[in-house]
Amino acid sequence: MLWKVFMHHSSMIFLGLCSGSGVFYSLACLKTGSCYFIEWELISINSCCVSMTLILDWMSLMFLGFVSFISSMVLYYSGEYMSGDENMNRFMYLVLGFVMSMWFLIISPNLISILLGWDGLGLVSYALVIYYQNEKSSAAGMLTALSNRIGDVAILIGISMMFIYGGWNFLFYVGDMKDSINKEILTGLVVLAAMTKSAQIPFSAWLPAAMAAPTPVSALVHSSTLVTAGVYLLIRFSPALESTISQSILLLLSGLTMFMAGLGANFEYDLKKIIALSTLSQLGVMVSILALGFSDLAFFHLLSHALFKALLFMCAGTIIHSVKEFQDIRAMGSLIYQMPLVGIFMNLANLALCGAPFLAGFYSKDMILEVAFMSSINFISFMLYFLATGLTVCYTLRLIYYSLSGDFNLGSLFNVGGEAKIMVNPMFGLGLGAIFGGAFLSWIIFPQPYMICMSMGFKTLALSVSILGGLTGYLLNMGSVNYSLNSLYFHKMTVFSGSMWFMPFLSTFGVSKLFLQSGMKYQGIGDMGWSEYYGGQGIYYMISSWSSKLQILQDSSLKVYMLSFLLWLMVLFFLVL
Repeated sequence: MLWKVFMHHSSMIFLGLCSGSGVFYSLACLKTGSCYFIEWELISINSCCVSMTLILDWMSLMFLGFVSFISSMVLYYSGEYMSGDENMNRFMYLVLGFVMSMWFLIISPNLISILLGWDGLGLVSYALVIYYQNEKSSAAGMLTALSNRIGDVAILIGISMMFIYGGWNFLFYVGDMKDSINKEILTGLVVLAAMTKSAQIPFSAWLPAAMAAPTPVSALVHSSTLVTAGVYLLIRFSPALESTISQSILLLLSGLTMFMAGLGANFEYDLKKIIALSTLSQLGVMVSILALGFSDLAFFHLLSHALFKALLFMCAGTIIHSVKEFQDIRAMGSLIYQMPLVGIFMNLANLALCGAPFLAGFYSKDMILEVAFMSSINFISFMLYFLATGLTVCYTLRLIYYSLSGDFNLGSLFNVGGEAKIMVNPMFGLGLGAIFGGAFLSWIIFPQPYMICMSMGFKTLALSVSILGGLTGYLLNMGSVNYSLNSLYFHKMTVFSGSMWFMPFLSTFGVSKLFLQSGMKYQGIGDMGWSEYYGGQGIYYMISSWSSKLQILQDSSLKVYMLSFLLWLMVLFFLVL
């Protein structure tokens, strides 16, 4: 036990020091405008240097500081959450490996060296998703690994495409890439890789499935590490995205992603999956504003969202621990009376997620919506932003009603309360981040304010939609708990909306039906059929048969000599004639 306590305390202290150092040096780089670039040449091919490259500028150092801070809180929280696990130090090492992979990805401006963090995230995330070693975890881990593998292949093809630019340090080339077919292909590959990592449509199914991992892992994955890797890569590549086909496709798909995730969360009853779908919706917001050309706003929302989303997952983990390991929100209710402190933090994180005024989410999300409404977007994109904003508040108030303030739905034997000190202490740090983080970041990243000129209707649109969505979510669910299930009257629409537009089905059974079964047939016809007959096995049988015949000739049999003598006589006879 002493080793376990030492492990999570020492990890928290180490990552806390890294966090403080990262933020301090980031502020120094912002003030002086400096940037440190470290390169180690490994091999040179046709004047192209394959090198290990690191960049330490204000953006990478600030992101590294935030990742370290959230990771330190999560590891400290894990000391109590995973205390009953026999392999707790293995879990801690896996999480530390996960954080190290994210560090490598953040500070790598080179498309080759970035693979060290990119593939590391994919590998360790698979090990963490299958941590509980049951059938559900195994299926979720395989879906996660294979979905991310598509992005890995896209990165590898992108490395070969960048060979024509004379190097792989993409920060030197993205601003000066000429409009050509090579630029379109390269940006398309990077966008594909980012879409798989950040779970945009049609690769969204793995993100809720990854909830099979322990809750501290979910807090880390969905706040600042795995799902944000794709957004961070797109932020670095953003100058090359301008006026490309990929930019338009990305805007449409990200808008559909945030609408689909918001709609699905309103039909979901699994506590962790609701929060996962809210992450998916916020990722859609980041990618969509990035596709409009505002990469600094996407980075701003990336950091502020990480603070309150990690807090939200910590509160969810504490609640799940307290209510006999249930995750169904229908088996909760009135938890604010039994767990007041966790309820306060959960409401704080939810309000920050909705963009309540002067919390962390307000500064980034409100600015994103105003800039998007001021941009030259079409009506479809505008409506997707409009609906996604309302749906966010709708499912948030629904979650609050079912779990914290609604009717008491726990069983007759319950033991809720006794909030563990080790699990609550990290919430204070993230709670302060959820309150002051947005203002702090807005002062640092945008010292000169944006000039946004809008009419009164557009200016108050985000707030109006949020209030309308919140009222809708709360009132609809007040009438649905313990009363007739009105959703059964719209069963088909409910199933379609609640199943993420059948995306998990298409990503698993659809892919296996389309590729794996047809691949089995082609294997039977090709690999195990004609190619075997005329290939390896055919040559083997031919050589074997000739070898057996040669062996007969070498056995010195009298019959063979007599037969060969008669054959020679017949040949001579025909030659004489």
